[in-house]
Amino acid sequence: MSRILLADDSPHAQRMGERILRDEGHEVITVSDGRVAMLRLQDAEPDLIIADISMPEVSGYEVCEYVKRHGGAPVILTAGAVERIDEAEVDRVRADGILKKPFEATLLLSSIGRFVQGNKKRPAPAVAAVAPVAQAPRSVAVIDPELVRAAVTVALDAAMPALIDQMTDRVVAALAGRKPNTKA
Repeated sequence: MSRILLADDSPHAQRMGERILRDEGHEVITVSDGRVAMLRLQDAEPDLIIADISMPEVSGYEVCEYVKRHGGAPVILTAGAVERIDEAEVDRVRADGILKKPFEATLLLSSIGRFVQGNKKRPAPAVAAVAPVAQAPRSVAVIDPELVRAAVTVALDAAMPALIDQMTDRVVAALAGRKPNTKA
């Protein structure tokens, strides 16, 4: 099982990241700021660090720089969906990856997959001569408001450029006294 230190000042991001990672068999240690993350590095000995770039006091960039200077674990930096990422700073601190929030399970898992392996515990076969029993597919519908909010945020983030273009065209057309362009 891999141990992951998740440093984010957003309780929502902590819960989402922790849930996704724990479901894949990782041990997750969550902290709310960069200073505590740096203190926990020694006792936690994480295999991977995920740090938000915009935490108060000590940013994810600073956590990453500290970890890399001391030969520590890989670091993936995270940022909000509309938050600007300073690519030069990412290169300077030698981050191992960048991930946008809200966390989408497949993206988070593929981002960390290069560095850690999930280790879900599987039951050992009782007797080698006995054929394994096939498990019925599990289908559970869970309506989690946090997951719905994350999905809506991702969808809005993807749709935002087109919406801005349409609104801009309508405002410019109204100000110019003409009809807006109609795009199919």
